[in-house]
Order: sequence, then C-alpha cells, then structure tokens
Amino acid sequence: MRHAGQPGLVARVARIAMALAIGMAVGMTGACGSQPATTATNQPTASEEKSANNGKQSAEPSEQPTNSTTVVPLYVKGAKLLDEQNHPRQLRGVSTHGIAWFPQYVNAELFGNLKREWGINTVRLAMYTGEEGGYTTDGNKEELRKLVHQGVDAAIKQDLYVIVDWHTLSDNNPLISVDEAKRFFDEMSHDYAGKPNVIYEIRNEPNGGTTRAQVKQYAEQIIPVIRANDKNALILVGTPNWCQNIEAAGADPITGAGNLMYTMHFYAAEYHEELRNAMVSAVESGFPVFVSEFGLTQASGDGAIDTASAQAWLNAMDEHDISYVIWNLSNKNEGSALFVTGETRNPQTSDLTAEAKWYRDYLKQHATEANR
Repeated sequence: MRHAGQPGLVARVARIAMALAIGMAVGMTGACGSQPATTATNQPTASEEKSANNGKQSAEPSEQPTNSTTVVPLYVKGAKLLDEQNHPRQLRGVSTHGIAWFPQYVNAELFGNLKREWGINTVRLAMYTGEEGGYTTDGNKEELRKLVHQGVDAAIKQDLYVIVDWHTLSDNNPLISVDEAKRFFDEMSHDYAGKPNVIYEIRNEPNGGTTRAQVKQYAEQIIPVIRANDKNALILVGTPNWCQNIEAAGADPITGAGNLMYTMHFYAAEYHEELRNAMVSAVESGFPVFVSEFGLTQASGDGAIDTASAQAWLNAMDEHDISYVIWNLSNKNEGSALFVTGETRNPQTSDLTAEAKWYRDYLKQHATEANR
C-alpha cells in the first residue's frame, strides 16, 4: 500500500498504470510488484500507548478458530510453499505499522490474542529505513534493532511465523543503503539462525524509477549475507512499481539462492481484476508469489473499504495457497488501521475498525489445514 509518511511527511505516491503479461516457465522464481504504500503520519500519544485492559470486561464469546499450528521449516517448490512432508502451507497474518512510530503494538500478548481470536499464523515487523525516525536516517539504530528482536521473540513465543521487513519507501534505490542492510540482516540471521519462524523481507516496495536490475543487484548482495548464517531461511524479494511488476522479476529471476519468493502488494479498493489475474497467472505458471502486504482501502491506506473486491482477492489467494499479510497494527486515523482505540494487548470487537472486523471474520470462516 502507499504508506503516508511518518509524522510530518506527506504521502508520496502516484497511481501506477499496470500492464502485466505473464509468460513464465514452471519452476522459475518470480518477482512481485508493489503498490505505493502509505505510512502512518501520526505518532501515538501517551494515552494511545496505554493498554485499555484496566477495567475492561473479558472477551465476549467468540468462535475459536482451530489454530494449534506448530511452526515448521518451509520450503519453496515451484509456486508453492511447502512443509517437510511436501504439504502446502499458507501464511495468513498481520503487519505492524512503522515500529518506530507504533512500538506499543509489538508485544506477545497482542500477537497471542490475534492468533487465538483471529486465527493468524504470521506477524510482519515493518521497520522503516528512509523516513523520519527510520533506520538509515535519524532513527536510533540500537533501539530499532532491540524492537525487532522484541517482536521476533514475541512471535516465537506465540508459535508464529515472523517477517523481518526492511521497509524502504522514499529511499527508492536500494543500493543507497546496501551496506546498512548487510549489517542488519547479518545480525538478525545470525541471532535467529535455524529458527524456522523467521522470514526475511529484504526490500519493501521499490518505487520512484527503481529498476529491476537495481533490485536484483541489491538482492544478490543481501541474500548471501543471510545464507552465510542460515542456509534455509525463507527470503522475500520485491520488485519495482510498489511490488506489482511481476513480469519484470519473472523475466530476470534470481538464481542459485534457493527458498525465495517474490512479494506482491495490493489494496482492494484500488486494484481489481487486472492485477489479480496477473497474480493468478504467475502462480499457475509456477512463479512463487507472497503477498506480504495488502489492505481493503485505497493504496494511500485511507478511504472506505471494499469488501467485495477483498473477497475476490482472498478467495483467489486461498484457492492457490498464496500467503498474505494485512496492513496495519495501529490506531492511526485511516481506513487501513486495524484499531480504533488505544488497546494494544487484548483487543475486543469494540476496539476494531471495519477492516479488522471483516478480516478477522474472514480468517475464522476460511480456516484450512494449509493455513492453521
């Protein structure tokens, strides 16, 4: 999605005209195209950071999804994500907003609530890099790394998969910060080597004229750093145009790295059949697609939700075992935020936005063996 900038920044996105044609050989690794993402512009206040647990009544009775998933190693074969028994596995989860701005949502209690009440099996930790408070600008690197560790540890505690997201946006060319990224992913992959929970998303939404060649050159420097510490970790690679240009990655895939998938992003109120058909065509051609970010709103992250379009998207992804993660864990005043109150640990229905209620209900009604 097109994230609006962090506090004080203006949303930087323009609609991208898509012309996607898929013609890929079975077994090739592919790339995703990403839409413009909107980042949270309002930093949480002290009152927003407080948990609303005090005095809150216990959760109302709700259907409990079957989600006794034990995290297992995952492997990419063709377009499919498989477990060690070659059974399809589908990850379905939630993404934080920028953890520098909404750190209060990075905790084991919340992750456990969302697993228990919604049926998620994955959390994505979005760490902005080039924005205000970002890792490569004026952010506190040590504190941001601690927060990522906190989030990974919380997800592992709750038996969830967790995506460590190097969330680039305004820093268009990934090669600008490649050395910082190498050091970051070296530390993370070293500290969590052999942990099947941990997935590395090495580049969010290339945009602003970033070419496939630049993204590939960046990826081919970062992937060996991770592989030196963890030979089997699942790695997610983005492509230009806000993770929507699947064709570009399919025409020039990364080879020899193993266990790669390519990210695609969409926002249901703005992107419909054309992009969805491109996704389906790619997967049916053997191209591994992972939707690491989507929403029900416009790509700006705001506006009314489009549940009919979202239903079509999620039905298609479920039919093809495509993993997906919704944006975003925050109470920012926008349609894609999942919360309307300051509750950060044990949210009830009254704490949820329309997008959150729809997604929770969808997950509970569409639980299968592949995504439990």
